[in-house]
Amino acid sequence: MERTIVALLLVVAAASCDGNAASPAPVIEKIAFVSDRDGNAEIYVMNADGSELVRLTSNPARDIEPAFAPDGRKIAFTSERDGNDEIYVVNADGTGLVNVTSDPAFDGEPAWSPDGSKIAFSSGRDGTGAIYVMNADGSGIARLTNAPAGDQFPAWSPDGSKIVFQRGSAITVMNADGSGVTELRPLGDDPAWSPDGRKIAFTDGDLYVMNVDGTGVTLLAPDFLEEGQPAWSPDGRRIAMTKHLPVDFGSMEIYVIQADGTSPVNLTKHPANDSDPSWVRRK
Repeated sequence: MERTIVALLLVVAAASCDGNAASPAPVIEKIAFVSDRDGNAEIYVMNADGSELVRLTSNPARDIEPAFAPDGRKIAFTSERDGNDEIYVVNADGTGLVNVTSDPAFDGEPAWSPDGSKIAFSSGRDGTGAIYVMNADGSGIARLTNAPAGDQFPAWSPDGSKIVFQRGSAITVMNADGSGVTELRPLGDDPAWSPDGRKIAFTDGDLYVMNVDGTGVTLLAPDFLEEGQPAWSPDGRRIAMTKHLPVDFGSMEIYVIQADGTSPVNLTKHPANDSDPSWVRRK
């Protein structure tokens, strides 16, 4: 009996030391963004530290506004390759391109729901600009808003129950079905909900954060350089953004700062325009 136990222990130990044994897939963070470094606006993907840059799209038309699906397997983006702005979805490796909207008016600014089943977007098909929602395959399009000022830049709350967006010049929130519209702040652009659901980042020349009820507005990047398009890291500890640098230093770059506004890092460092970051964590 003792010999049997010893033998079993040796087998287990050998298996645990086997270099061929299965190991968990590494978890990596990626940032999709737009760059015109190759002559026109295309979608690129890089690691969250700026390494391993890969060009994802290649088309004479402009490709802009990338949005990673929550599982990191697909990217929605806006392109005018069919003559006007429409929303496309592509696999994260650049394959499997699908046009999911088709309307003579513009469709753009796609934002995935937290479960990846729906995409909110802005569209001019109503004549003024409104927030719409559709299934991820482009079916079931429904209009959520109707305002003379126009609505744009939708972003979902982490639990999928609400959508924050920009109405005219105001940051506004509503339920995911379009009800309960409430203005949070009279001025602000590019709202982005934090992963823990407690904060909303936005820009008004500089980068700010506030509580989800509009209180507690805090300036994060008071450096007199225009910032835009904030994108939270999946753990909520950092924020990527587009920084418009002075002409003497280039143009637009992708920066990352800590969520408290400290430790800014330039990830792209290129004389071309780099913008529209979207951050995801995936295996």
